[in-house]
Amino acid sequence: MLDVIKVASYIFERYKAQEKTKIDEMKLHKLLYLTQLECLIETRKPMFEATFHAWQYGPVLPEIRQLYKQDALKGTLSKEDEAKYATVLDYVFTEFAHKRSFVLSNITHGNYSWRHAREGYGKYQASDVLMLMEDIRRDADYYRQR
Repeated sequence: MLDVIKVASYIFERYKAQEKTKIDEMKLHKLLYLTQLECLIETRKPMFEATFHAWQYGPVLPEIRQLYKQDALKGTLSKEDEAKYATVLDYVFTEFAHKRSFVLSNITHGNYSWRHAREGYGKYQASDVLMLMEDIRRDADYYRQR
């Protein structure tokens, strides 16, 4: 598995190069989640080991949030890792990187993994509930069957 910080740094840098602007934090978290989901769809294995939190606007990785706020996302994927996951990363960038952050938030809100973690919480209620990998796998199975 890859280091989640290196994956986040890759997304951060690729977005900056492609879009000629800095990615906002919300979009970074959503693209990380969608990358993990797409990797599970394609390979049935997670790309990185990290536990998403089901925050109000969708999945968040608190460790990435802190690094983003400190402008400390540093790390580089090896060329081998980039090549190994090229189809996953390219798909996520093609399908999702151009979308607005709140659109991505709405997409993640439609997934069972986020909804299940948020059961019992109001739509706009803050929470710090963990999302289960088994639930993200369930989402991947659903998408794979489509």
